[in-house]
Amino acid sequence: MAAVERVMSRRLFGGLAAGVAGGVVLGGCSSGAPSASTPLRVAAVNHVWTRAVRERLGEFEERVRRRVSMSLLTGDQLSSSYNVKLNASATDIDVMMVRPLQEQLLFAHNNWLADLSDRVQEPAFGWADFQAPPREASTTGGRVLSVPVVTERPVLYYRKDLVPTPPKTLAELKSAAERLTDRNSGRFGYVGRGQRSGAVTQWSSFLYSYGGDFTTDGRSAIATPEAIAAYEYYGELLGRSGPPGATNMSLEQAMPIFAQGKAAFYIDADAIYTGLVDPKVSAVGKTIGYAPFPTGPAGSKPYNIPSWSLGINRFSKLQDDAWEFIRWAAGVQLVTALQTAGIPGARASVWANPAAAAGFPPELAAAMQVNARNGVGHDRPEVLQVGRARDIVGRPLVSAVLQEQVAPVARDADAEFNDFLVRDNRHRES
Repeated sequence: MAAVERVMSRRLFGGLAAGVAGGVVLGGCSSGAPSASTPLRVAAVNHVWTRAVRERLGEFEERVRRRVSMSLLTGDQLSSSYNVKLNASATDIDVMMVRPLQEQLLFAHNNWLADLSDRVQEPAFGWADFQAPPREASTTGGRVLSVPVVTERPVLYYRKDLVPTPPKTLAELKSAAERLTDRNSGRFGYVGRGQRSGAVTQWSSFLYSYGGDFTTDGRSAIATPEAIAAYEYYGELLGRSGPPGATNMSLEQAMPIFAQGKAAFYIDADAIYTGLVDPKVSAVGKTIGYAPFPTGPAGSKPYNIPSWSLGINRFSKLQDDAWEFIRWAAGVQLVTALQTAGIPGARASVWANPAAAAGFPPELAAAMQVNARNGVGHDRPEVLQVGRARDIVGRPLVSAVLQEQVAPVARDADAEFNDFLVRDNRHRES
């Protein structure tokens, strides 16, 4: 279990001690009402979206007549900070940038996020304008606990100099990848994530397009015929057409292989495209094509998720101003400006605006819109302990890539996942 997940799990199994932990100092909390000089504190991840918003903070500060203090951390640092501070009911965070599919369920269980259900229904906000999958992912237990601000979907990246027309089906993709593999010359037909836990989110679109899901009616579904077929397909695709050592590859290892011109096809998040076209790191930027996720036996069902959302600390004493920040940051005007600059948001009206697509290559913008229409609102199991769940689900995936028998491993993992779900549901209900 990763370090952050170990910190997170302590809340479930005994709680964290108040004080200093992991080098993060707990903020002091005054019992009185905040003064006009008290800043609105935004805890955020160091991300292109955050940096773009920070440049525009003056506009918001004039609007509410309050200074904004925005701290930028890595994703793991941010989660650790939340776990330390909010276990102590700290008030020195107002707006929280969160990953709805990675930690929101746990934060809801710990009662750390303010309920935004009434606020999002304000007519001027336009909650119905948000795409359905990201909107649903921001809702836990019937309560809206965050508002999506950054979304992503998978996209099929391909080499136009090798593949004039992109494959439209998963069967065509596998056939073309095998045909284009030439190990003697160091060229691979396909590269993608194969690392046990890291590959699960990208594999999810293959799972859905084969008609499967991680769970059904609260029970594991990773040993169904559909799931086994998805494991086997992905294992054949990456195992036969991918580079050696694929089971050790996550984003950081797979992406450079495609950028260096060593693979014909690559499926990963659309948000990473800038790194693939940057001439400083990419040798194939001018030859990259973009296509929607290919169709499988159950259709084309890619994930369409909010990678980052904004919530409000339940202990904040500036909740009204925190909501004003969310209204501004997730409003049509700012979302349009950011999406025009190449940062995908969640509002349907912005996606329908041709001017807002100008920040993306035309082929990519079209693929993103198709994937958004077909999208499923989660890319990992929806549980409290996401990291542990991904580790279980990823075990048959590794076996498949290694060209081992998948069904026995999937059945064993299915039993382990069912036991995990029983414990996870028990903690969720406690």
